[in-house]
Amino acid sequence: MANHKSAAKRARQSLKKMEQNKVRKSEVKTAEKNLRTALSEKDKDKAAELFPKLQSLIQKLAKSGITKKRNASRKTSRLADQLAKL
Repeated sequence: MANHKSAAKRARQSLKKMEQNKVRKSEVKTAEKNLRTALSEKDKDKAAELFPKLQSLIQKLAKSGITKKRNASRKTSRLADQLAKL
């Protein structure tokens, strides 16, 4: 438990931010799952529609520091390669 008022506030802020980050990560995971499903079903139209949205979400996570930038770039690149192979 925090010993100072400011430390208690910081702990509250940290919990709130953690919940927000968890929600945003979950959105990305769901979008990625939908895209991977479309890729495995070889549905190029659906995959091409989903990819830009997922790419945007991934880059937003990287920009805000929730995930690392190289991780986001790698994930985006690999998904783009899979989409191009359809």
